[in-house]
Amino acid sequence: MDGIEIGIIGAGDMGLLYARKFSGAGFRVNICDRPEEFKNLKLKISQMSNPDNLICPLEDGYAVSRRSDYIIYSVEAYNISAVVKLYGKATKIGAIVGGQTSVKRPEIEAFNKYLYDDVNIVSIHSLHGPRSDTKGQTLAVIRVRASDEKFELAINILKCLESEMLFIGAEEHDKITANTQAATHICYLSLGTAWKSQGYYPWENPMFSHNIDNVKISIALHIYGSKSHVYSGLAIMNDMAKVQIRCYVESMSTLFKFMIGGEKEKFKELVHAAAKSIFDPIKKKPENKILLLDQVLGQISMSEAPVKRIPNSHLSLLSTAVCWYKMGVDPYHHLICQTPPFRLWLGIVEYLFCDEELLEESIEAALNDKFIQAEDLVFFVSVLGWEQCIQLNSFDGYRQRFDETKEFFLNRIDEAKNLSSKIIKILADERLMKSESAKIE
Repeated sequence: MDGIEIGIIGAGDMGLLYARKFSGAGFRVNICDRPEEFKNLKLKISQMSNPDNLICPLEDGYAVSRRSDYIIYSVEAYNISAVVKLYGKATKIGAIVGGQTSVKRPEIEAFNKYLYDDVNIVSIHSLHGPRSDTKGQTLAVIRVRASDEKFELAINILKCLESEMLFIGAEEHDKITANTQAATHICYLSLGTAWKSQGYYPWENPMFSHNIDNVKISIALHIYGSKSHVYSGLAIMNDMAKVQIRCYVESMSTLFKFMIGGEKEKFKELVHAAAKSIFDPIKKKPENKILLLDQVLGQISMSEAPVKRIPNSHLSLLSTAVCWYKMGVDPYHHLICQTPPFRLWLGIVEYLFCDEELLEESIEAALNDKFIQAEDLVFFVSVLGWEQCIQLNSFDGYRQRFDETKEFFLNRIDEAKNLSSKIIKILADERLMKSESAKIE
């Protein structure tokens, strides 16, 4: 692959992560941001580790597109069409083009509309954030149109990321990411907003002192440590995501009405039906469980002193299971397209539903504890607010809610991101070990 050059249009966090990985493998990387950011980009690159000066800042996407052999658009989902329209015609003859957005339908529509027919299209989606190493994480690879030779070249380039490649179609990608990420993100985001609305830090509240709450807290703040567009594009631009979010809200509404309406048997029947449908099969095949262990979860506590635990309804987790049950979703099948937040969310739902004593404690708290019900009301309202932003296609409303909540937790976000990165690495290492074991067998 001598002389092959990689192009990256978009020098955000993910674009820079890719630049470091590709240059570390010996490729020249041509990277650009918006033209008005060129001076800042040069300064940023000069301050990075850049052996042999292989990361080369260029003024704009025209310069990147004219000389690069594999061009990756690393821009916001809502901007992809405009950026491809602007720079697509400058693409080098016979080059490969791909995108990094979380919603593939609008991305591929833009490529088909604005790129010449002699351009190969191999799109990708790294299912993790920029703070996570690419090694051991899932990389969705979508062959839209490419000769065998160019597709093989793209795969050989991508191998340097050391990710677990998943070869998938665009429609299936969007469906699975909707079923895994959409409701997962709204859960984490809504928890953060509910805590902010009440003016407390959850690690100081005995309601959130169980080990599974450590995951809720650290991953929620991990998400708030990112940028809103990372999550808004998937939620707003993927129509299938909106269906899943609506089902999650309806599931929570049903459970909450049963809670405050005194319909205890209906509540229990619905929760137990979800448990039987989703988790009975996994109990028979324990090797497929996520199996989050207490000794791992205990490492990501943000509490500075031991807090005596009190019961929690875990309404967010109960609603997730009911949502999967109502939609007929097998969350374990969707691990093929997993992200760290989804794997951890499934892990703590599994933890709750496979511990019968903890599950019954949660059900009792939901049905009989007025204080818990009041807390859950705030969470329920928070979920409704996020859903309204998404259903109204309001990127501005989404960003405002996101940034206001982020500001409340600002002084602890770095700590949470460090803790969440630790458990994400543990899970990635575990995946690599299982993958290597499978190859040996």
